[in-house]
Amino acid sequence: MNDSIVSLVDKYHLIAAFAVIGLTMYVAYWLSRHLTAGRLHGSAIAIIIGLILAYVGGASTGGSKGLSDVTLFSGLGLMGGGMLRDLAIIATAYGVRLQEVKKAGLRGVIALFLGVLVSFVAGAVVAIGFGYTDPVDITTIAAGAVTYIVGPVTGATLGASSEVIALSIAAGLVKSILTMIATPMTAKLIGLDNPRSAMIFGGLIGTTSGVAAGLAATDARLVPYGAMTATFYTGLGILLAPTVLFLAVRAIF
Repeated sequence: MNDSIVSLVDKYHLIAAFAVIGLTMYVAYWLSRHLTAGRLHGSAIAIIIGLILAYVGGASTGGSKGLSDVTLFSGLGLMGGGMLRDLAIIATAYGVRLQEVKKAGLRGVIALFLGVLVSFVAGAVVAIGFGYTDPVDITTIAAGAVTYIVGPVTGATLGASSEVIALSIAAGLVKSILTMIATPMTAKLIGLDNPRSAMIFGGLIGTTSGVAAGLAATDARLVPYGAMTATFYTGLGILLAPTVLFLAVRAIF
């Protein structure tokens, strides 16, 4: 029986990847429901479990791709790649009503630019505080504070070291997890209860996974609106970080 399962998993890597992710999500949401009464969203717990599994996989194989370095779970490399990620992000837009998007108007655009700039400056200040002085390093870490997608894209564009790119990803993950946890706790205080505020919130915070999970724990109907502007935020960050913002950092340092 066990040999048959192993043989099946080894033959169909992508199906095995879906099974691993499904099991991880089930465990994460079970822990969220029974140990935190829903206050810590299941997506946040799932990311933590994923990071632990990635560390175990990398440490046990000496590889650099986490659990996908283990042959049986190599399908995770495809499932977690850019193709399916972008498909999932784009799919969220199909739940959006165009009338609600128009209501965000200029405020939504301002939120996007302000969100990118504030996150970038905060990340740059932290990088400088830890002793980084090279403009490429500062920009890469600051871009990671924008999102964990913008960070590595910026680092690869500017030629940053792998260690600095890893730090940028870590900064983005911390932001994402904090967003997941804090959003349902602060939703009432900031009026996060309608599509317009969800779009502005997504534009200010920007991390698509964090915003989507946080809104899902607050009101699932708001997820498409926040995720849509958060997606625009990611694109804007990728456009600005390695160009205009890098030139600004280089001019200062």
